[in-house]
Amino acid sequence: MVDREVIEVGGAAGTLRVLCWSESGARDTGRPIALLLHGFPDAPDTWEPMARRLAADGWRVAAPYLRGYAPSDLASDGSYHVGALMDDALRVVDALGTTDRDVVIGHDWGAIIAGVLASLPDNPFRKAVLMSVPPIPVFYPIRGLGVRRSLLALLPAQLLRSWYIMFFQLPKLPERSARQVIPFLWRRWSVRRDVDLTPVYDAIGAPDRWTAAISYYRCAARDKTVPARYRAYQDRFGQPPQIPVLYLHGDRDGALGAGFADRARVVLPEGSSVHVVADAGHFLQFDKPEETIGKITGFVGDAR
Repeated sequence: MVDREVIEVGGAAGTLRVLCWSESGARDTGRPIALLLHGFPDAPDTWEPMARRLAADGWRVAAPYLRGYAPSDLASDGSYHVGALMDDALRVVDALGTTDRDVVIGHDWGAIIAGVLASLPDNPFRKAVLMSVPPIPVFYPIRGLGVRRSLLALLPAQLLRSWYIMFFQLPKLPERSARQVIPFLWRRWSVRRDVDLTPVYDAIGAPDRWTAAISYYRCAARDKTVPARYRAYQDRFGQPPQIPVLYLHGDRDGALGAGFADRARVVLPEGSSVHVVADAGHFLQFDKPEETIGKITGFVGDAR
């Protein structure tokens, strides 16, 4: 029987609350960890069907509310840089007790974090799954891909899709936009219309939580302000993964064009795979849960 519990893990800048699913307890080190990292605007609750399937396959599933997302603490050091988010993720698996079979699965911002974690030469994960945002080197110039897959061909449409990133750099105005932006992005990015956004509002609907969520984008544009304790992790940003990666992307993703999935094939290491999910939007685990779960469980395997 799969049980769900919430545990607390001390981070460098506050306490993280972590949703856990397992058949034998979150701290049973006889079973490997599947670390699930959510994106924006989202919350760990979206992982529920996938988490229960993975737990039934023997995994200890852990899905933290990323720093700033209630009920995790706001970052006491004000850092929402990728390096800080990587530090939090590693503290979670360390607290649960790592094994030599752990995997990391990330969506959207979680995929960015997971992709950079996968680039660490001494990272604790055996495999990584990235969803809807490919490894960062995909966004750099790559020779030999042809005109159709070149950045020049993909960027104009992508700049229109990414309007919200520029909007979040503005002072004050974005802070008043949560109730407009959250449902608007879900309508534009997902192919489903039956979403209950209550968990998202609970996580980032309050003014201070919304500021934290959009600070991810602000900190991404202000790399030089990262605290020294996260610098070594931050410096891996832009490096390719060192472990096998499954990359999944919806062909109707309204946030990031599916053309970037083709570029991902070039930067992933041996043992990796790329799959474009038909009739799926940005939130793959919500839009097409059965196909997404099937691809992921086929890649990471049974943990028994």
